[in-house]
Amino acid sequence: MVNEEPVLGQSGEPEASEPETLVQQQEEQAGEAQAEAPLDLEAELNKAQAQAAEYLDGWQRARAELANYKKRVDRERAEWETVIRGEVISGLLPALDDFDLALEKLPADLANNEWVTGITLVYRKLQAQLGALGLSEIEAVGKPFDPAVHEAVTHEACEGHESGTVIGVIRKGYQLNGKVIRPALVRVAQ
Repeated sequence: MVNEEPVLGQSGEPEASEPETLVQQQEEQAGEAQAEAPLDLEAELNKAQAQAAEYLDGWQRARAELANYKKRVDRERAEWETVIRGEVISGLLPALDDFDLALEKLPADLANNEWVTGITLVYRKLQAQLGALGLSEIEAVGKPFDPAVHEAVTHEACEGHESGTVIGVIRKGYQLNGKVIRPALVRVAQ
């Protein structure tokens, strides 16, 4: 057997074995860490709170941007709907004119014909549907001439009417929800 004598350190005491030294070092580090821990935890807490405030601010901005985007899209959709509706209705106005002319020139002997009555009903339904979409006829006869809604074709001397009064309509004018989509072609008293 080999005789193992403890190794003596400079103080004359036996030196600690290597595992014991590691344990002591770890205990010392843990003690230092516990002393620094309140400072580190407070710093980490402040950092986490700042990051949370930054995330909250970003979330609130994104939410506001989304709400503004939805409002803008809804507004644009409504504008496009109005434009498209106006274009479709403007395309149907010549058909209304043709109905007006045909019914105006209807011979008296055909006035009670069932087929003519059916066509008249179709015309009234078309007018009702367009009216439901916001189409209205511009009042003209007997009204003062208004260049915003009337387009003068002729100026005629006419007894019994004041100068500048509309005395006849050549082609009906229409408004869509209060906006003129086609001015009335009129004859004006001079």
